Amino acid sequence: MRTIGLIAGMSWESSAEYYRILNEEVARRLGGLHSAKIVMISIDFARLEAQQTGNRWDEAAADLAQVARQLESAGAECVLICANTMHIAAPAVQAAVNIPLLHIADATGERAKAAGLNKVALLGTRYTMEQGFLKDRLSERFDLEVLIPGKADRDLIHRVIFEELVLGKILPESKAAYLRIIDDLAAQGAQGVILGCTEIGLLIQQPDRPDIPLYDTVRVHAEAAVDWALQE
Repeated sequence: MRTIGLIAGMSWESSAEYYRILNEEVARRLGGLHSAKIVMISIDFARLEAQQTGNRWDEAAADLAQVARQLESAGAECVLICANTMHIAAPAVQAAVNIPLLHIADATGERAKAAGLNKVALLGTRYTMEQGFLKDRLSERFDLEVLIPGKADRDLIHRVIFEELVLGKILPESKAAYLRIIDDLAAQGAQGVILGCTEIGLLIQQPDRPDIPLYDTVRVHAEAAVDWALQE
């Protein structure tokens, strides 16, 4: 079994889910008392959030690259960025280390294409929905048409993430709003919905909308990492 490196803390609420899923999945596949081999470094999210809102993306990328180097030095054999938004720093992180970065969009795109989907909706932070670092990769590598909500709904999704979900607040009115947005995107032709912020899976789960596949990127990313770690 190879060792998985996690750049975590973005937020710790979803990073805890990564840790749980990785260990549960290794135990499910190998049985007995098996658990995942993990090196995790959890950053201070307040510093990162200030960099994001201040448009200091290069500074944030440099911080994550340094963490990746620390993970490699500690014995990690791959790196996961435990956040969709901070995959904006994926090129800098990969350039900083000699071990592979397992990209969240690749794991998600592969899952959607395997299901035969051509058009998906993407929910996430404003940065993820409006910039191209995930959308373009999904389109170019997996030939997926990617829909995003209108501006008012993008603002709502972003606010709920930063004012509620990263603080562990799960509110029924926010869940209802997210489900309404999902229904609107499905009416526009979305065949599946990418929950493209690692906290959204805390609010919305597949049983909430059994008629359309929901791709919780925490689970998809973690399961792909276990696939990699257990390869012979």
